[in-house]
Amino acid sequence: MSDCVQVQLDLRHPQTQSIDVRIQWTPVSQRQVLQLPVWTPGSYTVRDHAQYLHGLTVSSGSTQLPVRRLEPSRWVVDLDDLEPLTLAYTVIARDLTVRTCHLDPDGASLCLAALVMEVDGRRWASHDLEILAPDHWESHVPLERLGSRWSAVDLDALIDSPVHAGPFPAQPFEVAGHAHELVLIDAPPQGWPTRLRADVEAICAATCRLMGTPPPAGDRYQLVIQLLEQGYGGLEHDHSSVLHYSRSSLSSADGYRKLLQLVGHEYLHQWNVRRLRPADYRPYDYSRAVVSEGLWFAEGITSYFDLTFPLLAGHSDRSTLLKDLGDDLSRVLLTPGRQIQSLAVSSREAWVKLYKSTPASRDDQVSYYGLGAATAFCLDVRLRAIGSSLAALLRELWSNHGRSGRGYQRRDILDFLRGHSPDLADSLPQWLDQPDSLPLKETASLVGLDLVSVAGKQPDPGVSLKLDQGSIVVTRVATGGPGQAAQLVVGDELLAVDGLRLRRTEDVSGLLRHGESSRITYARRGRLADTTLTPQQGVDRWQLAWDPGASAQQRTLRDQWFEFL
Repeated sequence: MSDCVQVQLDLRHPQTQSIDVRIQWTPVSQRQVLQLPVWTPGSYTVRDHAQYLHGLTVSSGSTQLPVRRLEPSRWVVDLDDLEPLTLAYTVIARDLTVRTCHLDPDGASLCLAALVMEVDGRRWASHDLEILAPDHWESHVPLERLGSRWSAVDLDALIDSPVHAGPFPAQPFEVAGHAHELVLIDAPPQGWPTRLRADVEAICAATCRLMGTPPPAGDRYQLVIQLLEQGYGGLEHDHSSVLHYSRSSLSSADGYRKLLQLVGHEYLHQWNVRRLRPADYRPYDYSRAVVSEGLWFAEGITSYFDLTFPLLAGHSDRSTLLKDLGDDLSRVLLTPGRQIQSLAVSSREAWVKLYKSTPASRDDQVSYYGLGAATAFCLDVRLRAIGSSLAALLRELWSNHGRSGRGYQRRDILDFLRGHSPDLADSLPQWLDQPDSLPLKETASLVGLDLVSVAGKQPDPGVSLKLDQGSIVVTRVATGGPGQAAQLVVGDELLAVDGLRLRRTEDVSGLLRHGESSRITYARRGRLADTTLTPQQGVDRWQLAWDPGASAQQRTLRDQWFEFL
C-alpha cells in the first residue's frame, strides 16, 4: 500500500440511515491516534460528531487490535509493527443539515468533517475516496475524479468536500469562463424557475467582478441547492457550497431574491473565509474550539455584500436593496443585546452563544452576521467618502493574504484604513470593542438616507410567548421592559388579562392598551398570582428611506456607494 490513505463510504443500504466507513493506510509510528473532528469548519460550535459513531475496530490483516478511547473523539492503538491497517466504524446519518450527515432511500447529503477520521501522521498525505452507492444513484463530489475514485491532496481537502448522492444529475454552468456544476435536490411544486441557472451564473459573475478575479476554484466548483419543507442556510467549501432552502419561499419574488443572495454569500466565501482566513484558522484545529474575533469580517462583510449581488447582476433595483439593507439594520437595532455584547465579543463567543441561542439570548448577545453587516455598511460609506471602498479593502486583503494562504488579523485591516483615513482607523476599534457604538444614522445621512423607526401597532408587553399544550408560556422577558417591571419570568403561564381568560398568544396584545395598566393572572410552579403590567409603545421595525432634502454632494456619494465594486 502506498502513502495514500484510502477512504471508503458504503451507502448501499440507505434504509438503515447508517454509513459504513473503512479507512486503510500504512502507519508511520507504532502509536496511532485516531481523531474525528469535533466541529465543522464554517459552523463555529462543538458538535461532537462522535456521538453518532459506533462499532469502531482497527485491524492488521485478519487480526483485530485493541483500541483505547483517549477522549470522546480520540482513540489510540499501539502497534507491534508498521503493517497496513484498516479502521472501520459505522456512523448514524439522520441529521439533515449542511454541517452533518443524512442518508435515506431518497439520497445522501454528507459533510465529511462529521464522517472521516484523521489518522496519525497522515493529515497532509493524499487521500482517495471510494463511494459505494445504489446502482441508480449518481455521486457528486467536488474533487478530482480518477476512474471510480476521487482524489484529495490531503485530509483537509477531503473533509472540505461534501458528498451528495442520489437519483439526481448535475447541470453544467459557467462563470468567467470556468466550468461549474449545479446540483438541484428536490423541486418546488411549480418546478424550478426556468431562469435559475442563468440567474445563478449572473450572481456568481457579479461576485467575481466584486473581487476582480476569476473564481479561485477554477473549473472545479459545485453548487448544491437542496429544498426542504422548512430550512435556510448554507455552508461554504473551497470548491463547493451547499444550500438548504424552503420550497414555499421560492413562490415569492422576495424569496427568490433571497435565494440568489444566499448563492452569492456562499460563492463569495471562496475568497473571504475559505482562502482569506483569520489567522486563528491557519490551519484548522479539528480537535477543539478555536476562538477568533475575525468571524465578524468573515461573515459580516460577506453578509453585507450578498445583499448587493442581485443589483450588481441586474436582477434588482436600488429601492429593493435599501429595503433589504434596512431589514438587516432593523434586526440589529431591535436586538437589545447590541447594548451588552460588542462585535468582537460576539465573534469570540460564537462557540458558546450564537449557535446555542435561546429566546432570551436577544437580551445579552447580538449576531456577528447582522452587526458585522451593519459595520460593513458604515465602513463602506465612509471609505467611499474618501475615494476608496470596502470592496477595495477586501481585494487588498485577498491580494496580500488570501492568495498566499496567510491568515489576517485586526492590524491588517487597520493598516489599510490607516493608509486612507487615520480617523476611520481610530474609529474601527471602538466599533468592534464597544457595544452599541455604530453611527448608523449618521452614516445613512452621508448618502442622503434616513434611518427611521416605525411604531408597532400592538401594545408591547415586553415578553415573548408560546402556546405549549394549551398553555400560554413566557419564553423571554425583555430587559427593562414592562414584563420585567411586572416581575414576570421565563416559564410563567399567563392565564387572564383583567379577569378575561387567555386562549391564544395573540389574545394578550388584543386585551392590552398602550399606557394603560392591566391585571395579569399567571401561574408559577403551580401557584396562582396577579401582577400589574403597563405595556409600552414598541418599535415594529426600522427602515432606510430616501431623504428628499439630500444635497447634491450627498446624492453624488450615494450614487458612488451604489456601485459597490
